[in-house]
Amino acid sequence: MTESGRKKRMLTLLSYNIHGGVGCDDRLDVDRIAGILRQQEADIIGLQEVRNLPGLPGAVAPQLRYLAASLGMEAISGPTLNSAGGNYGNALLTHFAPREVRRLDLSFPEREPRGALDVDFELPGGRIRLIVTHLGLRPAERRFQVRRLVEAVAGREDCPVVLMGDLNEWFPPGRPARWLHRHFGRGPSPPTFPSAFPLFALDRILVRPPAALVELRVLRSPQARIASDHLPLRATIALT
Repeated sequence: MTESGRKKRMLTLLSYNIHGGVGCDDRLDVDRIAGILRQQEADIIGLQEVRNLPGLPGAVAPQLRYLAASLGMEAISGPTLNSAGGNYGNALLTHFAPREVRRLDLSFPEREPRGALDVDFELPGGRIRLIVTHLGLRPAERRFQVRRLVEAVAGREDCPVVLMGDLNEWFPPGRPARWLHRHFGRGPSPPTFPSAFPLFALDRILVRPPAALVELRVLRSPQARIASDHLPLRATIALT
């Protein structure tokens, strides 16, 4: 069979800032988040603002363990804030066992700690590297953090690389966006925030090589519009 005739393996990814499970109605409802995720039947899910802290009224804690059990997926934690009782930050839910897990520190002085979960997977269709992150609110933070991320992926061309998460970059001509486009290409960037009336493309799924991205779309169901202040982003990736 020729290369062009070989059927490619498709991978479904989801990126979602769940806002600690608190919706736009100010109700903490992790089951609502689980329902949205379950409907998508994604292979790998990148999450931000996952709260695994005790003492939340009506909370299902820890959230990551609960979501993993609800979806029948494996959880990989990438906390950015730790306490004696739990943690908070990024996470991956996956149907595949990771090959290697790295946790990158993207913290900027005197700002909220930030990080990225950097994971290699060996899949039936080939290897893929996924980075899940949540960048800072200030431009100086994001410039520092994007430089760190670009350094982490520079020079490696042995497999597709996916950067997914809440990048907090609402200024497309800004330097962080230009640096990311230089390394990942200028892919689609539909608005995801605020969920009730999305205006800003804060959440991204960027793929290198860009041709591996088959489809990217925002989930706009009535439940998704209220379950968090961000809308989920869904991508289909072709593995060679």
